[in-house]
Amino acid sequence: MCGICGELRLDGVPADLDAIGRMMAALTRRGPDHGGSYSDGALAFGHRRLAVIDLSVRSNQPMVDAELGLALVFNGTIYNYRALRAELEGKGYRFFSAGDSEVILKAWHAWGTDCVERLHGMFAFAVWDANRRSLFLARDRFGIKPLYWSEQGQVLRFASTPQALLAAGGLDTRIDPVALHNLFTLHAVVPAPRTILQGVRKLAPGHWRLIEADGRQTEQSYWRLVARRPESPLSEGEWLESIHAALRQAVRIHSEVADVPVGVLLSGGLDSSLLVALLAEAGVSDLRTFSVGFEDTPEESGSEFEYSDLVVERYGTHHHRFLIPNDQVLTRLPEAIDAMAEPMFGQDAVAFYLLAEQVAREIKVVQSGQGADEVFGGYFWYPRMLAETTGSPLERFAKHYFDRDHAEYLRMIGPDYAGEDYTSAFITERLAEPDADTFMDAVLRLDVTTLIVDDPVKRVDNMTMAWGLEARVPFLDHQLVEVAARCPPELRLRAGGKYPLKVLARGRLPDAVIDRPKGYFPMPALKYVRGPFLDMMRDVLTSRASRARGLYRQSYLDQLLAAPDLHHTRIQGNKLWHLALLELWFQRHVD
Repeated sequence: MCGICGELRLDGVPADLDAIGRMMAALTRRGPDHGGSYSDGALAFGHRRLAVIDLSVRSNQPMVDAELGLALVFNGTIYNYRALRAELEGKGYRFFSAGDSEVILKAWHAWGTDCVERLHGMFAFAVWDANRRSLFLARDRFGIKPLYWSEQGQVLRFASTPQALLAAGGLDTRIDPVALHNLFTLHAVVPAPRTILQGVRKLAPGHWRLIEADGRQTEQSYWRLVARRPESPLSEGEWLESIHAALRQAVRIHSEVADVPVGVLLSGGLDSSLLVALLAEAGVSDLRTFSVGFEDTPEESGSEFEYSDLVVERYGTHHHRFLIPNDQVLTRLPEAIDAMAEPMFGQDAVAFYLLAEQVAREIKVVQSGQGADEVFGGYFWYPRMLAETTGSPLERFAKHYFDRDHAEYLRMIGPDYAGEDYTSAFITERLAEPDADTFMDAVLRLDVTTLIVDDPVKRVDNMTMAWGLEARVPFLDHQLVEVAARCPPELRLRAGGKYPLKVLARGRLPDAVIDRPKGYFPMPALKYVRGPFLDMMRDVLTSRASRARGLYRQSYLDQLLAAPDLHHTRIQGNKLWHLALLELWFQRHVD
């Protein structure tokens, strides 16, 4: 895992190495082990490395293959790199390192833009072809690894975070009105290519972008998720067998492909607990697990230790418990916001940030259960959507998911930012895309390919990489997701959701872990809006900067502040927190 950045000039002027240096400085926490740069006239690369595979200097980046005339910066992990290396060696390629980075270089030389279809993993990378004077950018199928870019006249820059692009200077930081509507409708999700800033865009998951020497640019999708039943019907037992085999394979390769130990973020829920069970079953010794908890409040327990402890006891893991005092949650909230590449409404971002800080002192790589709820239908709103039998696909979806309908958005947003119902148009288009048998097939595909990318997946990447910790997400292994996406939604949603996982877990995990209600990261200090937390939000929303920005109508703010604990979204987000978080993000990143 790493931080990458670069600049390509199309006006005949050499790349700005000072700008590269500023971007690299902004990426240091993503890659604390090594920093390097490379330039070739109009092109310059910067790289910050977190050494996980081939820990030697031979895999430092930017990686240059002088023989082939190629240079690479890469963030991620290629799980099938050994097989690809063997295939490329059979074609006559010679390797000077032992890791996965060089495999990408050779794969680009051998297969060109088709190389990404052969990569099994999480990745964002750039390849400079000095012979063709072309730049190739690519991002993995689920956007697990980020890749942002900007164009300012004849200057194209890219980086792992918008903050690195901001550090380079010259960006248009005006608010994108479409992104703003998406953000307040889809629980902080802004689908690619947009971001909240007009001058920053992001490469869509499953896409590549090629910039030629003459300035021509081509962007293309290389992967689509099919959510249709196979021609030959499968029985329930056959579906479960195929899903279980794919999950075992995903967990195994996400653990094996590393030259450092791999642990598990163990929340006490079904998903992360099942990872522990499957890793133990695969023969992983010295299994390391990590859990975080917070102080209780009268309304809610602040930890799930009672469940994670059951898993630790059964499998004898080398376990670390971290109990965070509630007074730390608020005082360190600004740090977590500083780590947010884009605004994030999920309050568990703070929990991940504080957990990652502790885990990074013990280990470099962890597996996380992120993605299981989206792939296997674990959230409470899925059955509600399934039960809807009337209305358009948009109406069935929005009724149970949209944070605000457009009419409320117009009552909330300041007159300078009001616009059309951009989000409804986007969702209508995405739900109508081909290769989905039913409405729920389309919903689950939308969630796993789009909504998850810019909410929980981005959150985990940002909060772990802020401490130089690599988080792997085997539930988003594309081969597993391809199998699950063809499985009937009714089977995935059975028994309250995640039925295939519950079947696999039975006998491997304590029944108390399997049968407990769906849990969410407990954060009582932020969930109950009172005391210092409420004071902080009021101060942010009434600050001079907030008033000058004019994002929100005063009447709407007054309504929320009068009863801050009574205004929630359909998926249980606090509306006052949404407004305060966005304003605070702007104050810390843009102002």
